Amino acid sequence: MKHIAIKLIHICMLALVSISLSAQTAWETANQHYADGQYEEAIICYENLLQDPAVRAEARAEVLYNLGNAYFKTGENARAILAYERCLRLDPRQQDAKHNLQFAEARIIDNIEDHQPFFLLQWAQTVRGWLNEETWLLWSVVLFVLCLVGMFIFAFMRQTVLRKTAFYTGVAAFCISLIALWCGLSLHHRDMVKEEAIIMQGVVNAKSSPDKSGTDLFVLHEGTKVHIGDRVGEWCEIHVGNNIGWIRQSALEQI
Repeated sequence: MKHIAIKLIHICMLALVSISLSAQTAWETANQHYADGQYEEAIICYENLLQDPAVRAEARAEVLYNLGNAYFKTGENARAILAYERCLRLDPRQQDAKHNLQFAEARIIDNIEDHQPFFLLQWAQTVRGWLNEETWLLWSVVLFVLCLVGMFIFAFMRQTVLRKTAFYTGVAAFCISLIALWCGLSLHHRDMVKEEAIIMQGVVNAKSSPDKSGTDLFVLHEGTKVHIGDRVGEWCEIHVGNNIGWIRQSALEQI
């Protein structure tokens, strides 16, 4: 029985190594296609890599970044923007993806008048974007543990200076832990409900109601980022800048 268990462990380890080597080979092949200017072939390889469950989140972010570059090279601006946005969901600190996203967005011909949110909300959204969901939640747990340690020291130690330091440290850690928890849960909600999307069709008419007989309100072009509200059948309500309208869900792809 023991020998069988050891053999199963060896088989699992060999399988994992084989999968890892296969993903590495596919990654190198995709990068070689990109370096040779074979962008269509590179896109196929990168898309296949994203379907591989063995590819970790950090590696997926890099794959999405390269995929965005390949799409941009082929002139598929909307798909490039979508790839960059998904890359930044996994790794908000990817500066190259941020720069390339801004460059790709500059090609969008829509000039939507946007409203500026209340400055505290704008600041909160900026802070939320510093890290991804998992990192925020991890920091929330670490800081809460630090808060508990601080309160323990405050309750059981006798030195006045140490007790004061532990108390203020614990309070600060608790407050920052709550902020980190809000950031993590907010990002989780955003990603679960898929409230943001990219217009993928060349030209889309936003309607006043969720049916084709509705009045045309405004026009959107591919690459524009929208926020999704209600859904009715094959239609969804979208918010972009100060504009609200209805479009078919097939016209966009959720980030």
